[in-house]
Amino acid sequence: FFSDAHNLDRITPNFLKFRVLTQAPIDMHVGARIDYALRLRGIPLSWTSEISAWEPPFRFVDTQIKGPYRSWIHEHRFEDMGNKTKVIDEVQYDFFGGYLVHTLFIKRDINRIFDHRTQALKSIFGDDSASS
Repeated sequence: FFSDAHNLDRITPNFLKFRVLTQAPIDMHVGARIDYALRLRGIPLSWTSEISAWEPPFRFVDTQIKGPYRSWIHEHRFEDMGNKTKVIDEVQYDFFGGYLVHTLFIKRDINRIFDHRTQALKSIFGDDSASS
């Protein structure tokens, strides 16, 4: 599921108007670049990420090359739990705008996005799927 970047459309909240621009199929490997378009608070943004680690079925890392953050490194880890898989997202990011912008907007938006992602994965794979 996660090896197909176009599945991001299925787990990203509608309010972002998120679209993968890179044509399918995308060959996922270290160095692969993926282009996206989205709207954040009504502002159109472009985002390019690069796969900086690719170790299926255990983990991969995407790093923002171009986008709204000063830096964004997103590690996706997958742990076999018998009849289900635990999905662990760890994001390290830096941003423009200081503490107030982070507190009022960025942190809340990121939490909303990952809360939606958790619910979308449960909807796709079943309520007993694990995500954190």
